[in-house]
Amino acid sequence: MAEETENENNLSANGRIIPINIEDQMKAAYIDYSMSVIVSRALPDARDGLKPVHRRVLYGMLDLGVTSGKPYKKSARIVGDVLGKYHPHGDSSVYDAMVRLAQDWSMRYPLVDGQGNYGSIDGDPPAAMRYTEARLKKIAEEMLSDINKDTVDFKLNFDDSLEEPTVLPTRIPNLLVNGASGIAVGMATNMAPHNLSEVVDGTIAFIDNREIEISELMQYIKGPDFPTGGIIYGYNGVKEACETGRGRVVMRAKAEIETTKSGRECIIVTEIPYQVNKADMIKRTAELVNEKKIEGISEIRDESDREGFRVVYDIKRDANANVVLNNLYKYTALQTSFSVNNIALVKGRPMMMNLKDMIHEFVEHRHEVVIRRTKFELAEAEKRAHILEGYLIALDHLDEVIKLIRASETPEDARTGLMERFALSDLQARAILDMTLRRLTGLERDKIKEEYNELMKTIEYLKEVLSDEGLRMKIIKDELLEIKDKYGDERRSIIVHSAEDMRMEDFIDDEEIVITISHNSYVKRTPLSEYKRQGRGGRGSIGTNTREEDFTEHIITASAHNYMLFFTEAGRCFWLRAFEIPEGSRTSRGRALQNIINIPKDEKIKAYIKVINLKDQEYLENNFIIMCTKKGTIKKTSLEAYSRPRANGINAININEGDQLIEACLTDGSSEIVMALRSGRAIRFNESTVRPMGRTATGVRGITLAHEKDEVVGMISVNNPEVTVLVVSEKGYGKRTDIEDYRVTNRGGKGVKTINVTDKTGELVAIKDVTDSEDLMIINKSGIVIRIGVADLRVMGRATQGVRLINLKDNDEIASITKVEREEEEEITDIETEGEDGENTNIDTTEE
Repeated sequence: MAEETENENNLSANGRIIPINIEDQMKAAYIDYSMSVIVSRALPDARDGLKPVHRRVLYGMLDLGVTSGKPYKKSARIVGDVLGKYHPHGDSSVYDAMVRLAQDWSMRYPLVDGQGNYGSIDGDPPAAMRYTEARLKKIAEEMLSDINKDTVDFKLNFDDSLEEPTVLPTRIPNLLVNGASGIAVGMATNMAPHNLSEVVDGTIAFIDNREIEISELMQYIKGPDFPTGGIIYGYNGVKEACETGRGRVVMRAKAEIETTKSGRECIIVTEIPYQVNKADMIKRTAELVNEKKIEGISEIRDESDREGFRVVYDIKRDANANVVLNNLYKYTALQTSFSVNNIALVKGRPMMMNLKDMIHEFVEHRHEVVIRRTKFELAEAEKRAHILEGYLIALDHLDEVIKLIRASETPEDARTGLMERFALSDLQARAILDMTLRRLTGLERDKIKEEYNELMKTIEYLKEVLSDEGLRMKIIKDELLEIKDKYGDERRSIIVHSAEDMRMEDFIDDEEIVITISHNSYVKRTPLSEYKRQGRGGRGSIGTNTREEDFTEHIITASAHNYMLFFTEAGRCFWLRAFEIPEGSRTSRGRALQNIINIPKDEKIKAYIKVINLKDQEYLENNFIIMCTKKGTIKKTSLEAYSRPRANGINAININEGDQLIEACLTDGSSEIVMALRSGRAIRFNESTVRPMGRTATGVRGITLAHEKDEVVGMISVNNPEVTVLVVSEKGYGKRTDIEDYRVTNRGGKGVKTINVTDKTGELVAIKDVTDSEDLMIINKSGIVIRIGVADLRVMGRATQGVRLINLKDNDEIASITKVEREEEEEITDIETEGEDGENTNIDTTEE
């Protein structure tokens, strides 16, 4: 045992086995690996915007001599060269990187000029590298220009046999112009491409004013400019990305709605969002159409060719192309987002960069390149001037030089003799000895003098450049403007600045609908066109299937985009968009309102208000809600108090014990109010006599009840002198009376007789304000619905019993009436039938 311990100690001492904690080793090894991925693989350099593999591909192609003016070379040869010299990884990593540099739908400004099959926007793979060819694009040569003038640092390659550049001396702000994407360990980058002309203008503005704000830079650089064009939808994400380095840019396809010769509409898509696979997008859309998630599309065709991009969506005749397009934007890749995450390497460290940071890094890099290039050119010029000075000395003492050379036994003696006799340097002496006899002619002597004079001017200029930063910045600006003139182009992606967030109503056709609410709070919406119009006295058609003891209480006509305000008998208010109400057929039961909005189970909906818009401040301030209760209380509140929907509703009116809310209506503040009692009396007074109150107030007396069991059956607000007052009794009788027959009295009185209540008519159940241009929809408790024209009812006196509106079977009674707009285009046929009391009655039926 002691021997084993001794052996272990010896091994440790010799350094062959070092005991370490595996957890520490894993941490250290993983950190090394992750830093390697971050620095040497996945993230671009902030200066030239390239990852190592792209830099090696471009430098390898320059090394091979496949520049833009030379013939193409096989991709396999380029890949092999890059692999063997600089990038010791799989050939696919190099070829894939080179292919992407050549794809004009991937790169805003492609750097490689590819010949052959380089894939497609449909996601088709490129041909194998033995089939394709490539060479550098002219713009890529601008990234490599001056690389041999000691402008950038070089490092040894993987086997220390060659040198490769650590960064390119790019004249193009490539990081901004072409963007980048990559996933490292613990971080990722996703940088959007931009327009070269805009970036150059922005960079020059930054050089002129280093204190420039990002918002001012964005006047030059409007936002990303994607190679596939499309529309940037909304500016907030762009602004955020430019200011912070992170943001979400929403992209939309460029789509237009056209009408074909046959009169059908179709959606033509000519540009799609960046990085969207066209084939996958069309396939997914077709699946959504088959699954009925998107409706209204009859056919999808891909008509793209060499000339350009074109996808056609044929729209069904009964569909709305705008609604279909908005659904395509919502559910398919016609709208996608680009999550900007500007992380790049600054001095070898990953950094989050905003727009100004990226421009700053590029300008600093260019500045360093210009300094190093100038120093290199100055050294070369001084070296050449030094030699020319030697030539001039030799030419001035030509005979003596020739004599000295002829008298020397060896070239070495001649060199030493020249250096001693004329105080020349070794370099000058060697250059004189290497001169050809041709240079001794008079013309050549003049050329040498001229070249020397030009060199002296160049040296003076280069020294001035090195001593003057303003001059260096001017050089950078001039070179950028030259790049803009050569390669600048128009913006491809359009920016829609004032784009709102997608709203639900954009996906819903704004059609006229009928909303029905039953006694037990079942609700549904039905297209208005499903209802027929009939003559007075008809038996009606089945409007809804109801359970026992349930019947329809409210029928509301609305537009699908309207807001509905529901008021419960307890005085609470709830909101719902009309299109959020589930659709049902004319005979379906609907859905319980409690399942749609949070109405307490023991409360019933007693009133509703249709509101066009809750966002328009002027509309909110100039409209009021007037409510009345069963016991005759009335209350007026500004609509503004109800403009902020809450999921659990709000208190609309304070209800006293034993009372309940029965009606609410929207007014403009100048209406006249008519309230009707079950006992057949009604009161008319000006709305101005009711002062506006807060949401929690109880209200004031509107009408005095005739007796203890009496109650208010309804309330109308009138501001049109042509309006007539329609009252309906529970046994099917009704009549119209001029509003002027009801004299204006003070609020709170007993009112005047509005219908002669008898056993035959039954008590009053409803009061409505109607005109000849409207229809009535009447529903009884057994679920029968009838639609008749208001114009069929003649206007009669206030105290009469009225005429029969609907024939009721057995003990059936009217439950509810509402008014709807008349449809102008209806075809009507008259059918004679025998009424209940033996009279012939005309019934109008609509042919749908």
